[in-house]
Amino acid sequence: MVVAASRTGAGAPPRPRVPRRRRASSSARAAWLLLAPFLLGFAVFYVAPIVVALVKSFTAVTRTSTYGRPVEVFAGLGNYAAALGDAGFVGSVGRVLLFGVVQIPVMLGLALLLALALDSAVVRLRRFFRLAFFLPYAVPGVIAAVMWGFFYAPNLSPVNQLLDPIGIHPDLLSGTVILYSIANIVTWTFTGYNMLILYSSLQAIPPQLYEAARLDGASGWAIAWRIKVPIIAPSLVLTGVFSIIGTFQLFTEPQVMAGVSSAVSSSYTPSMAAYAQISAQNYGLGAAMSVLVTLLIAVLSWLFFRITRARAAL
Repeated sequence: MVVAASRTGAGAPPRPRVPRRRRASSSARAAWLLLAPFLLGFAVFYVAPIVVALVKSFTAVTRTSTYGRPVEVFAGLGNYAAALGDAGFVGSVGRVLLFGVVQIPVMLGLALLLALALDSAVVRLRRFFRLAFFLPYAVPGVIAAVMWGFFYAPNLSPVNQLLDPIGIHPDLLSGTVILYSIANIVTWTFTGYNMLILYSSLQAIPPQLYEAARLDGASGWAIAWRIKVPIIAPSLVLTGVFSIIGTFQLFTEPQVMAGVSSAVSSSYTPSMAAYAQISAQNYGLGAAMSVLVTLLIAVLSWLFFRITRARAAL
């Protein structure tokens, strides 16, 4: 009788019920405690620099005399006016816009073709090719730029040595070509990264869709362009936004190329122009340039989202 009563719970004192609000508050405290390290790092290393740059963009340094102590004063929109009036900075913005218009479609097109090829049933050794395509992204940007600089140097390039007998002497470091030479480095580096994103999205598509399409007589190309590509369109948009952001952050490759080509100036890209001003201790103007580039990235990303959404709605 006692055993039966203990098993059924008869005669046992009822357990106190914890109020639902108290349980919810304890769960919320535990969640915030787990998020605290990330939020602290995010605030210190991401939010704080943005706030400092925004504040610095409205200040200027003045001196009471030639050897006087530098004093920061409020400059209003003076730094922004100076940035927009700087021909080097404005030219760098136009240069990266041309860079993005040419390089981004080529890079994403190659990434999509590679992802579709890896996802097809006819390709073997997928793990090997997936690693081979992604490997350039694992190479540090400085090393990649130095390596390609060797290939571009007219006196050292093995490509020039092969073309020399037929009378072709390309100068890939000249002012008319260097932008596309840099685009080639970026494409070589980031195609595999974007390919991996698109390939992961393709792997998430249910195979039943392919089987139904084959039963309806669809070919491999029809399945790729009418089923796979429309489904992974959000991933294409995501890689497009990442590429727009990366284009305006272009710094490492042209900075390295500046050591081997006189066509790359200190303000060749917006990031280099801002860095040059900060290196010259003109922090207000450099911060204003950075803020303007950030605003331009936000506007272009928003326009890209609107255009892609409008096409998807058609």
